[in-house]
Amino acid sequence: MSKPTLAVIGGTGAEGSGLALRWATAGYPIVIGSRSQEKAAAAAQEMNGKLPEGSAAVSGQANGDAAANAEIVVLSVPYDAQAATLDQIADGCQGKTLITVVAPIKPPKVSQVWRPEGGSAAQEAQARLGENVKVVAAFQNVSAEELKHLDHSVECDILITGDDKSAKQQAIELAAAAGLFGIDAGPLLNASVVEGMTALLIGINIRNKVKGSGIRITGIPRP
Repeated sequence: MSKPTLAVIGGTGAEGSGLALRWATAGYPIVIGSRSQEKAAAAAQEMNGKLPEGSAAVSGQANGDAAANAEIVVLSVPYDAQAATLDQIADGCQGKTLITVVAPIKPPKVSQVWRPEGGSAAQEAQARLGENVKVVAAFQNVSAEELKHLDHSVECDILITGDDKSAKQQAIELAAAAGLFGIDAGPLLNASVVEGMTALLIGINIRNKVKGSGIRITGIPRP
């Protein structure tokens, strides 16, 4: 069975490129999205050179085209770029699932939890895109440093929040494809808690002089 094409908007950044690399390796066709088509194409060419034999192809397009040409859209941009980026991809997201990786961080106190006016980045994305887009929040708490090493097992669970069960199942499947364990963490209202944990992990990394701290949920049977 063919796998759905994924648009990774912000796929030139650390987190987005790490996820795209793992999904392409798992056989998912990837379209990297960027504000610049040229930058996206260059990032795609570089990623194709890193992929093991048998991986799916990676291409690069401007954000709006990338969203329009994919079946599932993944948003991985800094919070302060979210609103403008959503406006670029809104039309291409209609009728689809959007998985947001965005975590609101407010410099300079990046290790302190900060919640945006709309409650969470995910809730603001849902409000901006409208009810015809199924927004799911996931992958905020996994280290970009860990994702880029394909031969490395990442010890981090993925908490997934959203109001559509089928969309959350898509995110769980994508977590598994990236070598991670996805857990349904309830409605999109809960996204603020998951997003806030990113700031906690940044602080843990700083205090322990590491780059890859993550979270694990105990007591759940695993495959």
